[in-house]
Amino acid sequence: MSEKKHIVAIGRAAIDLNSVEINRPMEETKTFSKYVGGSPTNIVIGASKLGLNVGLIANVSDDQHGRFITHYLQEVGVDTSQISIDKDGHKSGLTFTEILSPEESNILMYRENVADLNLKPENVDENYIKNSQYLLISGVALSQSPSREAVIKALLIAKKYQVKTIFELDYRPYSWRNEEETSLYYELLVQQVDIVIGTRDEFNKILSFQSLSDVEISESIFKNGNAELVVIKHGVQGSNAYTSTGDFYTGKAYKANVLKTFGAGDSYAAAFLYGLIKTQNIQTALQYGAASAAIVVSSHSSSEAMPTIEKIEALIQEQS
Repeated sequence: MSEKKHIVAIGRAAIDLNSVEINRPMEETKTFSKYVGGSPTNIVIGASKLGLNVGLIANVSDDQHGRFITHYLQEVGVDTSQISIDKDGHKSGLTFTEILSPEESNILMYRENVADLNLKPENVDENYIKNSQYLLISGVALSQSPSREAVIKALLIAKKYQVKTIFELDYRPYSWRNEEETSLYYELLVQQVDIVIGTRDEFNKILSFQSLSDVEISESIFKNGNAELVVIKHGVQGSNAYTSTGDFYTGKAYKANVLKTFGAGDSYAAAFLYGLIKTQNIQTALQYGAASAAIVVSSHSSSEAMPTIEKIEALIQEQS
């Protein structure tokens, strides 16, 4: 662990089963392709494929699915030394996806008592987080204990050692008991982290910013917390980034031959963070994020479709 990680993520590692039969309802679908999934896991996969040194803190099932997740992460260069193997019988979550059209994709989740939400505080190693530049937290990991406490421990360690923290909102309503509990933990994290990334819908639904403009949302976050950067995504309308020092950046979306609507957010975050780390240029990071998202929504998978920097830059050049 002597080599410093660019990003260490904590949270959900699961299985995606994507429908092979396109434009057909799930009731009629018989074949699925199996991929590794989960927002923080997808993000570190994407970041690793772009060349960053990354690791994942997670809990996976002690079975074939758990081994599938771990082996794939190792294949793509993600450090798995901090992945715990669940010894209490919890299973890795399953996500079945239905691709009805380029505009409509649905997911069916099996998330009851899953392994990733049983990550324990004792599974979080202080030295591992200390030896990283960024800690990435996704919202779902806050939805239940003991994962919630594991995330809070990781956050406190990061703050202790001045490791920059990223909160990818990753709002999944089915993971939470009620909206009040959701807003409580989201507001707590938003006030503590350095970078906040989410869709405009996520900011509206869980942080009650419906009546505010993007700039007013960012100003409220800066006023009430420690954040230095807020990124608000608007899908095909592009994305906006605001800094606590008053700078503003806007990035366009890139044209894509859309196959499905899921996977865009994770690919965006991976490439945005790569751009931020490697170039220190927010405008470039916005371009990388948007281009990566366009590539992934044009592909069947999320994790396996994460592009190289060469593919991202080729798309930017092609559409410039």
